[in-house]
Amino acid sequence: MTETPAKTPAEVSADVSAATFAQRVDGADWAAVAEELGEHGSALTPGLLDPAECAELAGLYDEAERFRSTVDMARHRFGSGQYRYFREPFPAPVAALREALYPRLLPVARDWAARLGRPAPWPDGLAAWLEQCHAAGQTRPTPILLRYRAGDWNALHRDLYGPLVFPLQVVIGLDVPGADYTGGEFLTVEQRLRAQSRGTSLALPQGRGLVFTTRDRPVRSARGWSAAPVRHGVSTVRSGLRRTLGLVFHDAA
Repeated sequence: MTETPAKTPAEVSADVSAATFAQRVDGADWAAVAEELGEHGSALTPGLLDPAECAELAGLYDEAERFRSTVDMARHRFGSGQYRYFREPFPAPVAALREALYPRLLPVARDWAARLGRPAPWPDGLAAWLEQCHAAGQTRPTPILLRYRAGDWNALHRDLYGPLVFPLQVVIGLDVPGADYTGGEFLTVEQRLRAQSRGTSLALPQGRGLVFTTRDRPVRSARGWSAAPVRHGVSTVRSGLRRTLGLVFHDAA
C-alpha cells in the first residue's frame, strides 16, 4: 500500500489560508448579492481581506518578479496610473479568493445567460473553465494589482481579453478611502435602452469586494430581457495612494 506523502509546513499553511478565505466568501449573503447585482449591476461583499492582508498584498507591487507584465495607463491612453498582472503561482489570498468566489458567482452568470438567451459555457469549477480558456488560446493569467497616485484615473472600459468571457468580476480595495487617499471612486456607466446612460460611484471600503458586471447585464424591456452594456473605471485620485486587487475569472489571449 502506497502511503500519501506528508504535506510540507508551507502546504499545510496554504490549506489553512484557503479555508479561511473560503469561509469569508461563504459568509456573504449571496442571495442579497445576486439581488443587488440584478438591480444595479454591482454589489458589495463583506470583508474578504483584513487590514494586514491588504497591506501585504499592496506591498507586493514593487516585487516585479511576481508579475507577468506592467501596464502604464497614460502610455496606452487608458487614463493615468499603473497596473500589473500577476504571474503564477499567485499569492495565497489571490488564488484562494478566485477559487472560492467563482462558484458563488456562477449561478448569477447562468441566470443572466438564460434571461438573455445566451449559451452558458461555464463549468462548475474554475479550473475546468480556465482549461476551456487555455484551449481557446486565452492562456495569460488576469489577476491584477492596480496602483493610483494623486492625479491618476482609469478610463471607462470592459475587461474582455478574448471571446471567452465570465460575466462577473471582483475588485477589492486595499487602502482606506478618506484616510489613505481621497477621490478615486469606482465608477460604472450603464448604457440604457433608448435612454440616457446611468452612472454610479463608490468609494471602495478596505478589504471588501465589489462584484460587478464584466460586459453587460440583463434589464427588463418591452420584449422581455435586453442586454445593457456596462463599462467601469476610476475617478481622479485627489490625494494619497489607492491600490486595489482585481479578480477576473477568464484568462487573456
